[in-house]
Amino acid sequence: MFSTRQYQDLLSLQQFTVRVADCPLNLETLNYTVVTSQCKGPHYTKERCCPPLKELLCPIRDAINDLKNNCMETFFSYANLYGKYPASLFANLCVETREGLDCKGIGAPPPASSWAPKATPLNLHLLIAGLAIFIFNLF
Repeated sequence: MFSTRQYQDLLSLQQFTVRVADCPLNLETLNYTVVTSQCKGPHYTKERCCPPLKELLCPIRDAINDLKNNCMETFFSYANLYGKYPASLFANLCVETREGLDCKGIGAPPPASSWAPKATPLNLHLLIAGLAIFIFNLF
């Protein structure tokens, strides 16, 4: 994860460079209650805020850390929307390494093939039958 300074530099750099790509993930559907139910103010602590943040972000760390998209910016927009957190709270509070959060021991995202729909013989038969009925109705 990025440090506070890297995050601020990234945001100001984005204003002067070509627009970065939209985040390939739908971050609106993340379960932000993982964070908002535990990280509550007015006295935010590292112990209460950082573990749930890691639980939420470490599985998608590759997309969040990719400077070619706006995932990080989008994530923090939603987090602030749902949790009404002070600006740069997580960037200041949850720095564990020079790069930010340490995701060792936190699950990696499932392989892409596990997210893809599985083609079973039944699915293929239903698809073929549906196409046959569709084509038959055309004539």
